[in-house]
Parts: sequence; C-alpha cells; structure tokens
Amino acid sequence: QVQLVETGGGLGQPGGSLRPACAASGPSVSSNAMAWFRQVPGKDRLFVAGIDSTGTATYYLGAVEGRFMISRDHANNTVYLQMNDLKPEDAAVYYCAADTSHSYYSGSSPSIYAYWGQGTQVTVSS
Repeated sequence: QVQLVETGGGLGQPGGSLRPACAASGPSVSSNAMAWFRQVPGKDRLFVAGIDSTGTATYYLGAVEGRFMISRDHANNTVYLQMNDLKPEDAAVYYCAADTSHSYYSGSSPSIYAYWGQGTQVTVSS
C-alpha cells in the first residue's frame, strides 16, 4: 500500500515562494509517476504538475508553467513542488498523487492516480 504525506503548505505572499513536499512510502514508489493536483471549494481537482519515475520528464498546467517546478528525490522518496511568483489564484488545497500503473507520465486525469495524500493548504495573501 502506497502512503503519501504532504507537508510544506501554508501562507505565501503574492510574488513569494512555497515548497510543498510529498513523502512517499510503500512498495516500488520510486518506480511510479507522480503528480500534484490542487482543488478549491466547489471545483474539481485540477492537475498542476507531473513527473515520471526517473525525474527527467515533467509536465505542467499552463497557468503555472515557468513559475512552478516539480522534482523528486529518490534517496528519500520525496516529491517537491517549488512554487514561485505566487498569485492569489494559486490558493488551494494541494494534493500529491501516485500512478502505480505507470512509470511514465500518462495524463492529467485524477482517475489515473490510485493513491492520494491528505492535502496541504496553500494560502496566498499579503
């Protein structure tokens, strides 16, 4: 069973930075493609960024490309989301997700990802 635990959300200022982290545990987690999603009340969960198992291929929502960067550290089975130049519209609950069926990025639909963390709140305000 894969377990995902997000940390590192919180309050960021417009133009500032945050770096949520997702600690993964369980069988073969280093072989899984991973992703970050975000969700605001009343809206569907939205893909933000994805990364393949090797960490060399990354994919982004257009609205965050150039500002956010997803990365992974196999030594401690952690996936990061570096969030720069924060905007008020980035405020959401951010979820880490694991695609245990693929080592490569296979899409942005939440249904692809079998395991989810509990979420970490990101607030953007001055």
